[in-house]
Amino acid sequence: MKLGLVIDLDTCVGCNACAVACKQWNTSGTTGPLSDLEPYGKDPTGVWFNRIRNYEVGEYPDNKTVHFPMSCMHCEDAACVTVCPTGASYKREEDGIVLVDQDKCMGCNYCAWACPYGARELDREQGVMKKCTLCVDRIYDENLPEDERQPACVLTCPSHARYFGDFDDPNSEVSVISRERNGESLMPEMGYQPVNKYLPPRAKTKVQTYVNDTNPISKVKDWVNRLVTR
Repeated sequence: MKLGLVIDLDTCVGCNACAVACKQWNTSGTTGPLSDLEPYGKDPTGVWFNRIRNYEVGEYPDNKTVHFPMSCMHCEDAACVTVCPTGASYKREEDGIVLVDQDKCMGCNYCAWACPYGARELDREQGVMKKCTLCVDRIYDENLPEDERQPACVLTCPSHARYFGDFDDPNSEVSVISRERNGESLMPEMGYQPVNKYLPPRAKTKVQTYVNDTNPISKVKDWVNRLVTR
């Protein structure tokens, strides 16, 4: 089994709901409380496992804003596991999830420096490294209904841009959608074989404009009429 996420960059609206839901769940989950330092101060900081980057691509008028969520990729050959001097960072054989043993972690930051995706977060309050666990305490909780045994970020996404499942199963939803939409790994050239996949944005549909028209409303009405009478 190889568990991971698929994120649809064409559908993500950058609302940060996934990041907030992750923060909320992991405040009381397996990682212990996630600290916020000076949350109402001048320079607030805190631990976030999921962060959304925003990029403007293309040239006007064919430009597009792409919202790019980033969290742990649960790499097949995870650099964070390789460099950890205490063995605190490890990859589970049964499902491929990369975790941190809080009892072994000494907060040395080696894993954070090794991770090319910026997925590691040092909790300065507790002095240990933390990261996305794919909500391992939730996805295996048999007290929850089966359809709720998913990461908090997947359950809360209002645009259904996130999918969770087993990439080892060729018929799973994540495998099928990755295959059909040409899902890509982030920076595969690094050689760490990230499990998570991103679905690329679709080509932008060009819409005819009437910038120099003296009566653009009439043009719009004509277009609607043609659409209705097809």
